[in-house]
Amino acid sequence: MPHIALPPGLPGIRGAMAFRPETAHPLNDLAEVLLHEANSLTPAERELIATYVSYLNDCHFCQSVHGAIAAAHMGGDEELVRRVKADFAHAAISDKLKALLVIAGKVQRDGKLVTSEDVAQARAHGATDFEIHDTVLIAAAFCMYNRYVDGLGTVQPQDEALYRERGKITARDGYVNTSKAYLPATPAKN
Repeated sequence: MPHIALPPGLPGIRGAMAFRPETAHPLNDLAEVLLHEANSLTPAERELIATYVSYLNDCHFCQSVHGAIAAAHMGGDEELVRRVKADFAHAAISDKLKALLVIAGKVQRDGKLVTSEDVAQARAHGATDFEIHDTVLIAAAFCMYNRYVDGLGTVQPQDEALYRERGKITARDGYVNTSKAYLPATPAKN
């Protein structure tokens, strides 16, 4: 049960964003830039970073929905998403993404844990400074998003089909376009 009166029927971050649309817009804009807009990392790779950080933070809603978005970008490969969360070092992903996930995992714990050696390893596997930057920002942003979702005690359904369906829509339409579907025309009353 949410800690505050969030709009009913909107799980996870969707309920929190509908409660306060004026803060939802910049949060969705950030997600759109980091995860959906053109980038040298694929949308699936970026969603896997978000999923992994959300998994480390034990945020059920975020790891489920972003895992579903990643899977949608990869033709429905939910098993790869599970392998990345469980043990990315042995998952069928690029060495570059593995090196970036090391950085993301350290940012999740404490940004100061990222070392020059971690960055050099990512570069050795082909990561650009832009990709390293975005990995750090995705990891930092998802720590915020996860704490937003969990700190309000939002409803986090266990039904994987719900996340799978939402994942397909967001993979196709992005964050800014899909946010319009759940943001009310007028702000909620406090």
